[in-house]
Amino acid sequence: MCGLSGEINFDGRQADAGAVHRMTDALSPRGPDGSGIVMRGPVGLGHRRLKIIDLSEKAQQPMVDADLGVTLAFNGCIYNYPELREELLGLGFRFFSHGDTEVIIKAWKAWGEACVERFKGMFAFVLHERDSGRIVMARDRFGIKPLYLAEKGKRLRFASSLPALLAAGDVDTSIDPVGLHHYMTFHAVVPPPHTLLNGVKKFPAATIRVIEPDGTSRERVYWRPDMTRHAEDAALSAEDWRDRVLDSLREAVKRRMVADVPVGVLLSGGVDSSLIVGLLAELGQKDLMTFSVGFEEANGEKGDEFVYSDLIAKHYGTKHHQIFVPHKRLMEALPGTIAAMSEPMVSYDNVGFYLLSQEVSKHIKVVQSGQGADEVFAGYHWYPPMVETSDPVETYATAFFDRSHETLKRQLNGAYMADTDVSRSLVEAHFARPGAATPVDKALRLDSQVMLVDDPVKRVDNMTMAWGLEARVPFLDHELVELAGRIPPEHKLAQGGKGVLKEAARLVVPSEVIDRKKGYFPVPALKYIQGSYLEMVREALTNQAARDRGLFEKGYLDTLFSDPTAHITPLRGSELWQVAVLEMWMQQHGL
Repeated sequence: MCGLSGEINFDGRQADAGAVHRMTDALSPRGPDGSGIVMRGPVGLGHRRLKIIDLSEKAQQPMVDADLGVTLAFNGCIYNYPELREELLGLGFRFFSHGDTEVIIKAWKAWGEACVERFKGMFAFVLHERDSGRIVMARDRFGIKPLYLAEKGKRLRFASSLPALLAAGDVDTSIDPVGLHHYMTFHAVVPPPHTLLNGVKKFPAATIRVIEPDGTSRERVYWRPDMTRHAEDAALSAEDWRDRVLDSLREAVKRRMVADVPVGVLLSGGVDSSLIVGLLAELGQKDLMTFSVGFEEANGEKGDEFVYSDLIAKHYGTKHHQIFVPHKRLMEALPGTIAAMSEPMVSYDNVGFYLLSQEVSKHIKVVQSGQGADEVFAGYHWYPPMVETSDPVETYATAFFDRSHETLKRQLNGAYMADTDVSRSLVEAHFARPGAATPVDKALRLDSQVMLVDDPVKRVDNMTMAWGLEARVPFLDHELVELAGRIPPEHKLAQGGKGVLKEAARLVVPSEVIDRKKGYFPVPALKYIQGSYLEMVREALTNQAARDRGLFEKGYLDTLFSDPTAHITPLRGSELWQVAVLEMWMQQHGL
Protein backbone atom coordinates (compact mmCIF):
# COMPACT_ATOMS: atom_id res chain seq x y z
CA MET A 1 0.00 0.00 0.00
CA CYS A 2 0.94 3.62 -0.34
CA GLY A 3 3.91 5.66 -1.47
CA LEU A 4 6.55 7.53 0.51
CA SER A 5 8.93 10.37 -0.24
CA GLY A 6 11.23 12.77 1.52
CA GLU A 7 14.37 14.86 1.74
CA ILE A 8 17.23 14.93 4.22
CA ASN A 9 19.90 17.63 4.38
CA PHE A 10 23.15 16.84 6.15
CA ASP A 11 24.47 20.40 6.24
CA GLY A 12 21.77 21.85 8.51
CA ARG A 13 19.68 23.42 5.73
CA GLN A 14 15.91 23.18 6.00
CA ALA A 15 14.34 20.46 3.87
CA ASP A 16 12.65 21.80 0.74
CA ALA A 17 8.91 21.57 1.42
CA GLY A 18 8.09 22.30 -2.21
CA ALA A 19 10.18 19.36 -3.41
CA VAL A 20 8.57 17.02 -0.86
CA HIS A 21 5.10 18.18 -1.96
CA ARG A 22 5.93 17.57 -5.63
CA MET A 23 7.24 14.08 -4.93
CA THR A 24 4.24 13.23 -2.78
CA ASP A 25 1.80 14.51 -5.39
CA ALA A 26 3.52 12.40 -8.05
CA LEU A 27 2.80 9.33 -5.90
CA SER A 28 -0.93 10.01 -5.62
CA PRO A 29 -1.99 6.96 -7.72
CA ARG A 30 -0.24 4.69 -5.20
CA GLY A 31 -2.22 6.20 -2.34
CA PRO A 32 -5.54 7.77 -3.37
CA ASP A 33 -7.08 7.70 0.13
CA GLY A 34 -5.00 10.33 1.91
CA SER A 35 -1.81 12.33 2.04
CA GLY A 36 0.46 13.87 4.63
CA ILE A 37 3.73 15.75 4.98
CA VAL A 38 5.84 16.30 8.09
CA MET A 39 8.66 18.84 7.98
CA ARG A 40 11.16 18.93 10.83
CA GLY A 41 14.20 21.09 10.14
CA PRO A 42 16.55 19.29 7.74
CA VAL A 43 14.16 16.34 7.38
CA GLY A 44 10.94 16.24 5.42
CA LEU A 45 8.74 13.16 4.97
CA GLY A 46 5.79 12.75 2.61
CA HIS A 47 3.21 9.99 2.23
CA ARG A 48 0.24 8.93 0.09
CA ARG A 49 -2.08 6.44 1.74
CA LEU A 50 -4.07 3.47 0.49
CA LYS A 51 -6.35 2.45 3.37
CA ILE A 52 -6.18 -1.31 3.92
CA ILE A 53 -5.38 -1.86 7.60
CA ASP A 54 -6.80 0.40 10.34
CA LEU A 55 -8.96 2.58 8.12
CA SER A 56 -9.16 5.34 10.73
CA GLU A 57 -7.22 8.60 10.68
CA LYS A 58 -5.25 7.37 13.69
CA ALA A 59 -3.14 5.39 11.21
CA GLN A 60 -2.41 8.33 8.91
CA GLN A 61 1.14 8.88 7.71
CA PRO A 62 3.76 10.07 8.09
CA MET A 63 3.02 8.70 11.56
CA VAL A 64 4.35 10.74 14.46
CA ASP A 65 4.83 9.06 17.83
CA ALA A 66 5.44 12.10 20.04
CA ASP A 67 6.12 10.03 23.16
CA LEU A 68 8.88 8.00 21.50
CA GLY A 69 10.10 10.86 19.31
CA VAL A 70 9.81 8.89 16.07
CA THR A 71 8.29 9.80 12.69
CA LEU A 72 7.72 7.07 10.10
CA ALA A 73 6.81 6.89 6.41
CA PHE A 74 6.02 3.31 5.43
CA ASN A 75 4.89 1.50 2.29
CA GLY A 76 3.77 -2.12 2.45
CA CYS A 77 2.20 -4.53 4.91
CA ILE A 78 3.57 -6.39 7.93
CA TYR A 79 1.44 -9.53 7.88
CA ASN A 80 2.36 -10.67 11.37
CA TYR A 81 1.72 -7.28 12.95
CA PRO A 82 -1.05 -8.60 15.29
CA GLU A 83 1.38 -11.04 16.91
CA LEU A 84 4.14 -8.43 17.13
CA ARG A 85 1.67 -5.95 18.62
CA GLU A 86 0.78 -8.40 21.37
CA GLU A 87 4.45 -9.01 22.11
CA LEU A 88 5.12 -5.27 22.28
CA LEU A 89 2.15 -4.73 24.57
CA GLY A 90 3.70 -7.32 26.85
CA LEU A 91 6.89 -5.25 26.90
CA GLY A 92 4.94 -2.23 28.15
CA PHE A 93 4.36 -0.27 24.93
CA ARG A 94 1.06 1.55 24.52
CA PHE A 95 -0.65 1.98 21.14
CA PHE A 96 -2.85 4.77 19.78
CA SER A 97 -3.71 2.99 16.49
CA HIS A 98 -4.61 -0.54 15.44
CA GLY A 99 -2.51 -1.15 12.31
CA ASP A 100 0.95 -2.25 11.27
CA THR A 101 2.53 1.20 10.89
CA GLU A 102 2.74 1.90 14.60
CA VAL A 103 4.06 -1.63 15.19
CA ILE A 104 7.16 -0.72 13.13
CA ILE A 105 7.81 2.32 15.35
CA LYS A 106 7.49 0.34 18.56
CA ALA A 107 9.50 -2.57 17.13
CA TRP A 108 12.34 -0.20 16.29
CA LYS A 109 12.35 1.11 19.84
CA ALA A 110 12.19 -2.40 21.31
CA TRP A 111 14.62 -4.29 19.09
CA GLY A 112 16.58 -1.71 17.09
CA GLU A 113 18.04 -2.88 13.80
CA ALA A 114 16.98 -6.46 14.55
CA CYS A 115 13.32 -5.45 14.17
CA VAL A 116 13.38 -6.08 10.41
CA GLU A 117 14.25 -9.72 11.00
CA ARG A 118 10.96 -10.11 12.89
CA PHE A 119 8.82 -8.63 10.12
CA LYS A 120 6.95 -11.04 7.85
CA GLY A 121 5.77 -8.97 4.95
CA MET A 122 6.65 -6.49 2.24
CA PHE A 123 7.92 -3.07 3.18
CA ALA A 124 10.00 -0.04 2.49
CA PHE A 125 10.22 2.54 5.25
CA VAL A 126 12.11 5.62 6.36
CA LEU A 127 12.15 6.44 10.05
CA HIS A 128 13.39 9.63 11.73
CA GLU A 129 14.40 9.87 15.39
CA ARG A 130 13.64 13.34 16.73
CA ASP A 131 16.18 13.40 19.55
CA SER A 132 19.19 11.79 17.83
CA GLY A 133 18.45 13.10 14.32
CA ARG A 134 19.15 9.61 13.05
CA ILE A 135 17.48 8.24 9.89
CA VAL A 136 16.71 4.55 9.33
CA MET A 137 15.89 3.08 5.91
CA ALA A 138 14.91 -0.51 5.23
CA ARG A 139 13.50 -2.66 2.46
CA ASP A 140 11.92 -6.13 2.57
CA ARG A 141 13.76 -9.33 1.73
CA PHE A 142 12.63 -9.47 -1.91
CA GLY A 143 12.35 -5.78 -2.66
CA ILE A 144 8.62 -6.16 -3.22
CA LYS A 145 8.22 -2.54 -2.20
CA PRO A 146 10.49 -0.06 -4.03
CA LEU A 147 12.74 2.70 -2.73
CA TYR A 148 14.69 5.07 -5.00
CA LEU A 149 17.37 7.54 -3.91
CA ALA A 150 18.74 10.75 -5.42
CA GLU A 151 21.83 12.11 -3.68
CA LYS A 152 23.44 15.44 -4.52
CA GLY A 153 26.05 17.06 -2.32
CA LYS A 154 24.76 17.05 1.25
CA ARG A 155 21.15 16.35 0.20
CA LEU A 156 19.42 12.98 -0.05
CA ARG A 157 15.96 12.56 -1.53
CA PHE A 158 14.00 9.32 -1.64
CA ALA A 159 10.70 8.11 -3.06
CA SER A 160 8.70 5.01 -3.92
CA SER A 161 9.11 5.70 -7.63
CA LEU A 162 11.81 7.12 -9.87
CA PRO A 163 9.42 9.58 -11.60
CA ALA A 164 8.57 11.06 -8.19
CA LEU A 165 12.24 11.99 -7.75
CA LEU A 166 12.20 13.57 -11.20
CA ALA A 167 9.19 15.64 -10.13
CA ALA A 168 11.28 17.14 -7.33
CA GLY A 169 13.78 18.43 -9.89
CA ASP A 170 17.55 18.87 -9.81
CA VAL A 171 18.35 15.26 -10.79
CA ASP A 172 21.27 14.19 -12.97
CA THR A 173 19.37 12.53 -15.83
CA SER A 174 22.39 11.51 -17.91
CA ILE A 175 22.48 7.83 -18.93
CA ASP A 176 24.32 5.38 -16.68
CA PRO A 177 26.22 3.06 -19.09
CA VAL A 178 26.18 0.23 -16.54
CA GLY A 179 22.42 0.46 -16.10
CA LEU A 180 21.94 0.63 -19.88
CA HIS A 181 24.16 -2.44 -20.41
CA HIS A 182 22.06 -4.43 -17.94
CA TYR A 183 18.85 -3.27 -19.60
CA MET A 184 20.01 -4.33 -23.06
CA THR A 185 21.73 -7.54 -21.95
CA PHE A 186 20.15 -8.86 -18.74
CA HIS A 187 16.63 -8.76 -20.23
CA ALA A 188 15.89 -5.29 -18.81
CA VAL A 189 16.93 -6.34 -15.29
CA VAL A 190 18.91 -3.44 -13.79
CA PRO A 191 20.18 -4.57 -10.36
CA PRO A 192 20.75 -2.08 -7.53
CA PRO A 193 22.26 0.32 -6.95
CA HIS A 194 21.98 1.20 -10.64
CA THR A 195 19.12 2.63 -12.67
CA LEU A 196 19.31 3.98 -16.21
CA LEU A 197 20.05 7.45 -14.79
CA ASN A 198 23.29 8.49 -13.15
CA GLY A 199 21.46 10.63 -10.62
CA VAL A 200 19.07 7.97 -9.26
CA LYS A 201 20.02 4.84 -7.35
CA LYS A 202 18.00 1.95 -5.92
CA PHE A 203 18.06 0.99 -2.27
CA PRO A 204 18.82 -2.77 -2.22
CA ALA A 205 16.44 -5.42 -0.93
CA ALA A 206 16.96 -7.16 2.44
CA THR A 207 18.97 -4.17 3.65
CA ILE A 208 18.77 -1.78 6.58
CA ARG A 209 20.76 1.46 6.62
CA VAL A 210 21.26 3.80 9.57
CA ILE A 211 22.25 7.38 8.65
CA GLU A 212 23.65 9.81 11.21
CA PRO A 213 22.81 13.55 11.11
CA ASP A 214 26.17 14.31 9.47
CA GLY A 215 25.45 11.91 6.61
CA THR A 216 27.74 9.08 7.67
CA SER A 217 25.99 5.73 7.51
CA ARG A 218 26.26 2.02 8.04
CA GLU A 219 24.21 -0.72 6.47
CA ARG A 220 23.85 -4.45 6.53
CA VAL A 221 22.11 -7.16 4.56
CA TYR A 222 19.85 -8.79 7.13
CA TRP A 223 18.72 -11.85 5.12
CA ARG A 224 20.19 -14.17 2.50
CA PRO A 225 18.65 -17.41 1.23
CA ASP A 226 20.51 -20.65 1.94
CA MET A 227 20.59 -22.84 -1.19
CA THR A 228 22.43 -25.80 0.33
CA ARG A 229 21.35 -29.22 1.56
CA HIS A 230 20.89 -29.85 5.29
CA ALA A 231 21.98 -33.12 6.90
CA GLU A 232 18.72 -33.45 8.83
CA ASP A 233 16.79 -33.39 5.52
CA ALA A 234 18.68 -36.29 3.90
CA ALA A 235 16.01 -38.89 4.66
CA LEU A 236 13.07 -36.83 3.38
CA SER A 237 11.15 -38.32 0.46
CA ALA A 238 9.51 -36.50 -2.46
CA GLU A 239 6.20 -36.85 -0.61
CA ASP A 240 7.71 -35.32 2.53
CA TRP A 241 8.89 -32.29 0.57
CA ARG A 242 5.52 -32.03 -1.14
CA ASP A 243 3.70 -31.94 2.19
CA ARG A 244 6.10 -29.39 3.69
CA VAL A 245 5.72 -27.11 0.67
CA LEU A 246 1.94 -27.32 0.84
CA ASP A 247 1.87 -26.57 4.57
CA SER A 248 4.23 -23.61 4.16
CA LEU A 249 2.32 -22.20 1.18
CA ARG A 250 -0.97 -22.61 3.02
CA GLU A 251 0.44 -20.49 5.84
CA ALA A 252 1.82 -17.91 3.37
CA VAL A 253 -1.56 -17.51 1.69
CA LYS A 254 -3.33 -17.26 5.04
CA ARG A 255 -0.92 -14.54 6.23
CA ARG A 256 -1.70 -12.44 3.17
CA MET A 257 -5.40 -12.30 3.98
CA VAL A 258 -4.76 -9.87 6.85
CA ALA A 259 -6.70 -6.72 5.91
CA ASP A 260 -9.68 -4.61 6.90
CA VAL A 261 -10.95 -4.79 3.30
CA PRO A 262 -11.68 -7.77 0.96
CA VAL A 263 -8.77 -9.57 -0.73
CA GLY A 264 -9.09 -11.09 -4.24
CA VAL A 265 -6.83 -13.07 -6.61
CA LEU A 266 -5.29 -12.33 -10.02
CA LEU A 267 -6.13 -15.65 -11.72
CA SER A 268 -4.16 -16.49 -14.87
CA GLY A 269 -5.33 -20.10 -14.89
CA GLY A 270 -1.81 -21.41 -14.35
CA VAL A 271 -0.87 -23.72 -11.50
CA ASP A 272 0.46 -20.90 -9.28
CA SER A 273 -2.56 -18.60 -9.14
CA SER A 274 -4.95 -21.57 -9.26
CA LEU A 275 -3.28 -23.03 -6.19
CA ILE A 276 -3.73 -19.74 -4.33
CA VAL A 277 -7.46 -19.82 -5.12
CA GLY A 278 -7.69 -23.44 -4.03
CA LEU A 279 -5.96 -22.80 -0.72
CA LEU A 280 -8.17 -19.79 -0.01
CA ALA A 281 -11.20 -22.00 -0.65
CA GLU A 282 -9.73 -24.54 1.79
CA LEU A 283 -9.39 -21.78 4.36
CA GLY A 284 -13.10 -21.05 4.03
CA GLN A 285 -12.81 -17.79 2.12
CA LYS A 286 -16.32 -16.81 0.95
CA ASP A 287 -17.32 -14.63 -2.01
CA LEU A 288 -13.76 -14.64 -3.36
CA MET A 289 -13.31 -12.35 -6.37
CA THR A 290 -10.97 -13.50 -9.15
CA PHE A 291 -9.81 -11.60 -12.23
CA SER A 292 -8.31 -12.68 -15.58
CA VAL A 293 -7.19 -10.80 -18.69
CA GLY A 294 -6.77 -11.83 -22.33
CA PHE A 295 -5.80 -10.15 -25.59
CA GLU A 296 -6.80 -10.28 -29.21
CA GLU A 297 -4.68 -12.74 -31.20
CA ALA A 298 -1.97 -11.62 -33.63
CA ASN A 299 0.12 -13.45 -36.23
CA GLY A 300 -1.95 -16.56 -35.52
CA GLU A 301 -0.93 -16.63 -31.83
CA LYS A 302 -3.71 -16.88 -29.28
CA GLY A 303 -3.85 -14.08 -26.71
CA ASP A 304 -5.68 -15.58 -23.74
CA GLU A 305 -5.86 -18.57 -21.40
CA PHE A 306 -9.47 -18.10 -20.36
CA VAL A 307 -10.24 -21.81 -20.71
CA TYR A 308 -8.11 -22.51 -17.61
CA SER A 309 -9.04 -19.49 -15.50
CA ASP A 310 -12.73 -20.18 -16.22
CA LEU A 311 -12.25 -23.79 -15.12
CA ILE A 312 -10.82 -22.74 -11.76
CA ALA A 313 -13.40 -20.00 -11.23
CA LYS A 314 -16.22 -22.45 -11.89
CA HIS A 315 -14.65 -25.20 -9.76
CA TYR A 316 -14.44 -22.96 -6.70
CA GLY A 317 -17.48 -20.78 -7.39
CA THR A 318 -15.56 -17.51 -7.33
CA LYS A 319 -17.01 -14.17 -8.39
CA HIS A 320 -15.00 -14.12 -11.61
CA HIS A 321 -14.26 -11.16 -13.85
CA GLN A 322 -12.93 -11.89 -17.35
CA ILE A 323 -11.39 -8.93 -19.17
CA PHE A 324 -10.81 -9.11 -22.92
CA VAL A 325 -8.58 -6.47 -24.51
CA PRO A 326 -8.97 -5.77 -28.25
CA HIS A 327 -6.14 -4.19 -30.23
CA LYS A 328 -7.66 -0.72 -30.01
CA ARG A 329 -7.76 -0.70 -26.23
CA LEU A 330 -4.27 -2.18 -26.02
CA MET A 331 -2.89 0.62 -28.15
CA GLU A 332 -4.70 3.27 -26.10
CA ALA A 333 -3.29 1.82 -22.84
CA LEU A 334 0.35 1.74 -23.87
CA PRO A 335 1.22 5.39 -22.99
CA GLY A 336 -0.31 4.97 -19.54
CA THR A 337 1.48 1.66 -19.06
CA ILE A 338 4.86 3.14 -19.92
CA ALA A 339 4.21 6.21 -17.74
CA ALA A 340 3.47 3.87 -14.82
CA MET A 341 6.92 2.24 -15.08
CA SER A 342 9.44 3.43 -12.53
CA GLU A 343 12.03 2.10 -14.96
CA PRO A 344 11.66 0.76 -18.52
CA MET A 345 10.45 -2.85 -18.51
CA VAL A 346 10.19 -4.99 -21.63
CA SER A 347 7.82 -7.77 -20.58
CA TYR A 348 4.53 -7.79 -22.42
CA ASP A 349 2.94 -8.59 -19.05
CA ASN A 350 3.13 -4.92 -18.13
CA VAL A 351 0.17 -3.81 -20.20
CA GLY A 352 -1.72 -6.91 -19.09
CA PHE A 353 -1.23 -6.10 -15.42
CA TYR A 354 -1.94 -2.43 -16.07
CA LEU A 355 -5.32 -3.07 -17.69
CA LEU A 356 -6.17 -5.87 -15.30
CA SER A 357 -5.38 -3.65 -12.31
CA GLN A 358 -7.52 -0.86 -13.72
CA GLU A 359 -10.50 -3.19 -13.74
CA VAL A 360 -9.73 -4.88 -10.42
CA SER A 361 -9.38 -1.53 -8.61
CA LYS A 362 -13.04 -0.82 -9.39
CA HIS A 363 -13.98 -3.71 -7.13
CA ILE A 364 -11.31 -4.24 -4.42
CA LYS A 365 -8.05 -2.80 -3.08
CA VAL A 366 -5.99 -5.96 -2.40
CA VAL A 367 -5.17 -9.07 -4.43
CA GLN A 368 -2.92 -12.08 -4.13
CA SER A 369 -0.80 -12.96 -7.15
CA GLY A 370 1.32 -15.94 -8.21
CA GLN A 371 4.60 -14.16 -9.00
CA GLY A 372 7.78 -15.84 -7.78
CA ALA A 373 6.86 -19.51 -8.07
CA ASP A 374 8.99 -20.07 -11.19
CA GLU A 375 12.07 -18.43 -9.66
CA VAL A 376 11.69 -20.29 -6.37
CA PHE A 377 10.61 -23.74 -7.61
CA ALA A 378 12.54 -23.90 -10.93
CA GLY A 379 9.78 -23.39 -13.47
CA TYR A 380 11.80 -21.85 -16.29
CA HIS A 381 13.39 -23.60 -19.26
CA TRP A 382 16.94 -22.48 -18.45
CA TYR A 383 17.18 -24.48 -15.23
CA PRO A 384 17.42 -28.05 -16.63
CA PRO A 385 20.51 -27.24 -18.79
CA MET A 386 22.27 -26.11 -15.61
CA VAL A 387 22.28 -29.68 -14.24
CA GLU A 388 25.12 -31.10 -16.33
CA THR A 389 26.90 -27.89 -17.34
CA SER A 390 30.64 -27.49 -16.95
CA ASP A 391 30.34 -23.71 -17.41
CA PRO A 392 27.33 -22.44 -15.40
CA VAL A 393 27.86 -18.77 -16.30
CA GLU A 394 27.99 -19.48 -20.03
CA THR A 395 24.98 -21.79 -19.89
CA TYR A 396 22.94 -19.24 -17.98
CA ALA A 397 23.98 -16.32 -20.20
CA THR A 398 23.20 -18.25 -23.39
CA ALA A 399 19.66 -18.92 -22.20
CA PHE A 400 18.87 -15.62 -20.49
CA PHE A 401 20.89 -12.76 -21.98
CA ASP A 402 19.30 -10.87 -24.87
CA ARG A 403 22.61 -10.34 -26.65
CA SER A 404 26.34 -10.63 -26.11
CA HIS A 405 28.64 -7.76 -25.17
CA GLU A 406 30.19 -7.84 -28.64
CA THR A 407 26.79 -7.68 -30.33
CA LEU A 408 25.73 -4.78 -28.12
CA LYS A 409 28.81 -2.85 -29.25
CA ARG A 410 27.45 -2.92 -32.80
CA GLN A 411 23.96 -1.82 -31.80
CA LEU A 412 24.59 0.90 -29.22
CA ASN A 413 26.08 4.33 -29.74
CA GLY A 414 29.63 3.99 -28.45
CA ALA A 415 29.21 7.02 -26.16
CA TYR A 416 26.73 5.00 -24.09
CA MET A 417 28.64 1.71 -24.08
CA ALA A 418 30.00 0.28 -20.82
CA ASP A 419 33.75 -0.40 -20.94
CA THR A 420 33.41 -4.05 -19.91
CA ASP A 421 30.80 -6.80 -19.95
CA VAL A 422 29.28 -5.71 -16.64
CA SER A 423 26.25 -8.00 -16.98
CA ARG A 424 28.30 -11.15 -17.37
CA SER A 425 30.59 -10.01 -14.55
CA LEU A 426 27.56 -9.63 -12.30
CA VAL A 427 26.47 -13.21 -12.98
CA GLU A 428 30.02 -14.49 -12.43
CA ALA A 429 30.29 -12.71 -9.08
CA HIS A 430 26.90 -13.93 -7.94
CA PHE A 431 27.59 -17.53 -8.93
CA ALA A 432 30.94 -17.40 -7.10
CA ARG A 433 29.39 -16.59 -3.75
CA PRO A 434 29.17 -19.38 -1.16
CA GLY A 435 25.81 -20.76 -0.09
CA ALA A 436 24.59 -22.38 -3.34
CA ALA A 437 25.34 -26.07 -3.67
CA THR A 438 24.87 -26.71 -7.42
CA PRO A 439 24.66 -24.73 -10.68
CA VAL A 440 20.87 -25.02 -10.49
CA ASP A 441 20.95 -23.56 -6.98
CA LYS A 442 23.19 -20.73 -8.20
CA ALA A 443 20.73 -19.86 -10.97
CA LEU A 444 17.73 -20.04 -8.63
CA ARG A 445 19.47 -17.81 -6.10
CA LEU A 446 20.41 -15.26 -8.75
CA ASP A 447 16.90 -15.22 -10.19
CA SER A 448 15.11 -15.00 -6.85
CA GLN A 449 17.42 -12.32 -5.47
CA VAL A 450 18.18 -10.25 -8.58
CA MET A 451 16.04 -10.99 -11.63
CA LEU A 452 12.80 -11.44 -9.69
CA VAL A 453 13.25 -8.19 -7.77
CA ASP A 454 13.85 -6.02 -10.82
CA ASP A 455 11.51 -7.66 -13.30
CA PRO A 456 8.39 -9.61 -12.20
CA VAL A 457 8.09 -8.09 -8.72
CA LYS A 458 8.72 -4.53 -9.93
CA ARG A 459 6.32 -5.05 -12.81
CA VAL A 460 3.47 -6.14 -10.54
CA ASP A 461 4.09 -3.33 -8.02
CA ASN A 462 4.25 -0.61 -10.68
CA MET A 463 1.19 -1.71 -12.64
CA THR A 464 -1.07 -2.47 -9.68
CA MET A 465 -0.11 0.64 -7.72
CA ALA A 466 -0.80 2.77 -10.81
CA TRP A 467 -4.45 2.13 -9.91
CA GLY A 468 -4.19 2.13 -6.11
CA LEU A 469 -4.27 -1.68 -5.93
CA GLU A 470 -2.04 -3.65 -3.56
CA ALA A 471 -0.64 -7.00 -4.80
CA ARG A 472 0.56 -9.60 -2.32
CA VAL A 473 2.81 -12.47 -3.40
CA PRO A 474 2.63 -15.58 -1.16
CA PHE A 475 5.29 -17.47 -3.14
CA LEU A 476 7.76 -14.87 -1.82
CA ASP A 477 7.04 -15.61 1.80
CA HIS A 478 10.61 -15.81 3.08
CA GLU A 479 9.96 -18.93 5.16
CA LEU A 480 8.58 -20.71 2.07
CA VAL A 481 11.63 -19.60 0.08
CA GLU A 482 13.98 -20.84 2.81
CA LEU A 483 12.24 -24.21 2.66
CA ALA A 484 12.48 -24.31 -1.13
CA GLY A 485 16.21 -23.56 -0.96
CA ARG A 486 16.77 -26.76 1.02
CA ILE A 487 14.89 -28.98 -1.46
CA PRO A 488 17.20 -31.02 -3.76
CA PRO A 489 17.04 -29.62 -7.31
CA GLU A 490 15.76 -32.88 -8.81
CA HIS A 491 12.46 -32.50 -6.94
CA LYS A 492 12.02 -28.98 -8.31
CA LEU A 493 13.08 -29.86 -11.87
CA ALA A 494 10.75 -32.88 -12.11
CA GLN A 495 7.72 -32.83 -14.43
CA GLY A 496 9.22 -30.16 -16.66
CA GLY A 497 9.84 -27.80 -13.72
CA LYS A 498 8.16 -27.01 -10.40
CA GLY A 499 7.68 -30.73 -9.83
CA VAL A 500 7.39 -30.54 -6.04
CA LEU A 501 4.96 -27.62 -6.31
CA LYS A 502 2.86 -29.45 -8.92
CA GLU A 503 2.65 -32.46 -6.62
CA ALA A 504 1.46 -30.20 -3.82
CA ALA A 505 -1.08 -28.66 -6.20
CA ARG A 506 -2.50 -32.11 -7.07
CA LEU A 507 -3.78 -32.32 -3.51
CA VAL A 508 -5.75 -29.12 -3.99
CA VAL A 509 -6.67 -28.13 -7.58
CA PRO A 510 -7.97 -29.92 -10.72
CA SER A 511 -5.24 -31.69 -12.69
CA GLU A 512 -6.25 -29.96 -15.95
CA VAL A 513 -4.44 -26.77 -14.89
CA ILE A 514 -1.35 -28.69 -13.78
CA ASP A 515 -0.68 -31.06 -16.68
CA ARG A 516 -0.54 -28.52 -19.48
CA LYS A 517 2.00 -26.44 -21.32
CA LYS A 518 3.41 -23.60 -19.23
CA GLY A 519 1.59 -20.35 -19.95
CA TYR A 520 2.30 -16.66 -19.51
CA PHE A 521 0.50 -13.38 -20.18
CA PRO A 522 0.39 -13.59 -24.00
CA VAL A 523 0.23 -10.22 -25.77
CA PRO A 524 0.91 -11.23 -29.38
CA ALA A 525 0.61 -7.71 -30.83
CA LEU A 526 3.71 -6.59 -28.90
CA LYS A 527 5.74 -9.63 -29.91
CA TYR A 528 4.90 -9.43 -33.60
CA ILE A 529 5.01 -5.67 -34.12
CA GLN A 530 3.03 -4.85 -37.23
CA GLY A 531 0.72 -2.17 -38.64
CA SER A 532 -0.11 0.64 -36.25
CA TYR A 533 2.23 -0.80 -33.60
CA LEU A 534 5.14 -0.61 -36.00
CA GLU A 535 4.22 2.96 -36.89
CA MET A 536 4.11 3.87 -33.19
CA VAL A 537 7.54 2.49 -32.34
CA ARG A 538 9.11 3.84 -35.53
CA GLU A 539 7.92 7.34 -34.64
CA ALA A 540 9.25 6.99 -31.07
CA LEU A 541 12.67 5.85 -32.28
CA THR A 542 13.09 8.36 -35.12
CA ASN A 543 11.57 11.58 -33.74
CA GLN A 544 13.70 14.58 -32.83
CA ALA A 545 14.10 13.60 -29.18
CA ALA A 546 15.35 10.13 -30.14
CA ARG A 547 17.73 11.51 -32.79
CA ASP A 548 19.13 14.05 -30.33
CA ARG A 549 19.74 11.32 -27.77
CA GLY A 550 21.20 8.92 -30.32
CA LEU A 551 21.16 5.81 -28.15
CA PHE A 552 21.19 3.29 -31.00
CA GLU A 553 23.07 2.91 -34.25
CA LYS A 554 20.86 3.85 -37.20
CA GLY A 555 21.77 0.69 -39.11
CA TYR A 556 20.57 -1.46 -36.21
CA LEU A 557 17.23 0.35 -36.04
CA ASP A 558 16.76 0.07 -39.81
CA THR A 559 17.33 -3.68 -39.55
CA LEU A 560 14.66 -3.97 -36.85
CA PHE A 561 12.17 -1.83 -38.76
CA SER A 562 12.58 -3.91 -41.93
CA ASP A 563 11.55 -7.19 -40.27
CA PRO A 564 10.56 -6.92 -36.59
CA THR A 565 9.46 -10.55 -36.24
CA ALA A 566 12.91 -11.80 -37.29
CA HIS A 567 14.58 -10.33 -34.22
CA ILE A 568 13.31 -12.18 -31.15
CA THR A 569 15.48 -12.64 -28.05
CA PRO A 570 16.16 -16.07 -26.45
CA LEU A 571 13.40 -15.25 -23.96
CA ARG A 572 10.84 -14.69 -26.74
CA GLY A 573 11.02 -10.91 -26.54
CA SER A 574 10.99 -8.51 -29.46
CA GLU A 575 14.24 -6.58 -29.84
CA LEU A 576 12.31 -3.74 -31.46
CA TRP A 577 9.91 -3.55 -28.53
CA GLN A 578 12.87 -3.53 -26.12
CA VAL A 579 14.54 -0.51 -27.68
CA ALA A 580 11.20 1.25 -28.27
CA VAL A 581 10.13 0.94 -24.61
CA LEU A 582 13.40 2.48 -23.49
CA GLU A 583 13.01 5.48 -25.79
CA MET A 584 9.28 5.89 -25.10
CA TRP A 585 9.93 5.79 -21.35
CA MET A 586 12.58 8.50 -21.62
CA GLN A 587 10.26 10.69 -23.65
CA GLN A 588 7.26 10.05 -21.36
CA HIS A 589 9.24 11.45 -18.46
CA GLY A 590 10.63 14.43 -20.34
CA LEU A 591 14.18 13.12 -20.50
